[in-house]
Amino acid sequence: MKLISAIIQPFRLDEVREALTDIGIHGITVTEVKGFGRQKGHTEIYRGSEYSVDFLPKIQIDIAVSDENVDSVVETIIEASQTGRVGDGKIFVLPLEQVIRIRTRETGDDAL
Repeated sequence: MKLISAIIQPFRLDEVREALTDIGIHGITVTEVKGFGRQKGHTEIYRGSEYSVDFLPKIQIDIAVSDENVDSVVETIIEASQTGRVGDGKIFVLPLEQVIRIRTRETGDDAL
């Protein structure tokens, strides 16, 4: 099992969710996060004063999948979230040692 954690642009969330649903992924966790990478920050002017925005709003999507679904999920996220501009995001694939469904106590792939 793997945990796929994707950081994407907020305006691409609906496209990613719909694409994941289309390939049979129904359980995701979405978190609003802030960060920066190569996109860095930017400056804005508010009421005549210029200020720096160092951390940009992003969306983090976490999905637990079985090993055989990793490649299709990663490719789906890339296709649905890619704009070709700096700041599109990153995808991290991490090993997932154990999953337990609290309600039924199912473990492993059965709990996904």
